[in-house]
Amino acid sequence: MSDFYQTGVVSTLHRLGEPKVEELELDLERYSRQRPIALVLPVTFSDLHAPACKNIFKELRNVNYISEFVVTLGAANKKSQFEQAKKLVSALPSNHALVWCNGPQMTKLYKLLEKYELDVGGDGKGRSAWTAYGYVIAKGVCDVIALHDCDIVNYSRDLLGRLCYPCTNPSMDYEFCKGFYSRVTDRMHGRVTRLFVLPIVRSLIKILGYLPFLEYLNSFRYPLAGEFSMLTDIARVNRVPGDWGLEVGTLAEVYRNCSIKRICQSNLCENYEHKHQPLSPQDPGKGLLKMSIDIGKVLFRTLSSEGVVFSQAFFKTLIATYLRMAQDTVKRYHDDAMINKLNFDMHSEVTAVEAFTHGIEISGTTFLKDPLGAPQIPNWSRVTSAIPDFLDKLLEAVREDNA
Repeated sequence: MSDFYQTGVVSTLHRLGEPKVEELELDLERYSRQRPIALVLPVTFSDLHAPACKNIFKELRNVNYISEFVVTLGAANKKSQFEQAKKLVSALPSNHALVWCNGPQMTKLYKLLEKYELDVGGDGKGRSAWTAYGYVIAKGVCDVIALHDCDIVNYSRDLLGRLCYPCTNPSMDYEFCKGFYSRVTDRMHGRVTRLFVLPIVRSLIKILGYLPFLEYLNSFRYPLAGEFSMLTDIARVNRVPGDWGLEVGTLAEVYRNCSIKRICQSNLCENYEHKHQPLSPQDPGKGLLKMSIDIGKVLFRTLSSEGVVFSQAFFKTLIATYLRMAQDTVKRYHDDAMINKLNFDMHSEVTAVEAFTHGIEISGTTFLKDPLGAPQIPNWSRVTSAIPDFLDKLLEAVREDNA
């Protein structure tokens, strides 16, 4: 059972008592008549063959309150892969759509956007999610969009219900809901959240003092969770980062476009398990080190847009402050692990902190050279302003690729 402590400026919806899945789903069936829900499932071709994804599809067959399941397929360049994907996705209820992000028709649309200087980035979760939002907007049926990953090993319907509920229940009336959870097996996981995001945010607060955006970020229990729900109108105006900064970038966009009192976080499950990324401390283009670099760039660019002035001297101070903060954080997690009789590899934790320190150095240098960086994927309001019939073209492209 979770505690019920409210922390920070964002409402926290805890998991209290025994789960009441059936009651929650009955409520959602009623609320979804007023606010239909689309569930976005970004997958790669390899994800579809994994046991985790098959179990998720099996669980979703028993969900009655989702109006449309939108599966966006990435990392699949061959027609034979798409045909296999169609068979695997058929395990979902009949009200599903498969969007082939590498398909010939979608590829033409991405090239059309390039002609208008609208960069949608490369193949990845960011582009897949953005494309799915456009499909939902084009259909014009659903008022709420939920998204979760398809590599969740211990998935259950309860997770989806708790994710959709805050934005679907009209009396709660939230515009955005971020999921959070514990990630523990015989040891603690979630190193980027534990050892990078939280220490760097708190280091920035220590150096810069009170800044509303930093207080907002510091309120989230698991800022890198890949699960969230939002009103479709938010999906229309949010820009989407195309790299590993997707989750933090999404939170930054929500901060920009929503009132704080209409943002919440929901405890989705007691524990969450999915595939783990390697640290790759020697290769800035891979693994958790790349993730920390991408997140750092998003943080610095967002703070710059809030009026913070950065310099080489600032980043030297930040690196020293972060290193001390992260080292103290490792000690806290060590003690937490000891009292719960969990395995704790001190060397591995300190190695991660050292890699993330290097990540701050790289992201800071990159920011100073190019403060704007690669543009985010433009929001759908801008796309439809540039190409008024683009959403119609998107629906037609999905139909043709599936034909």
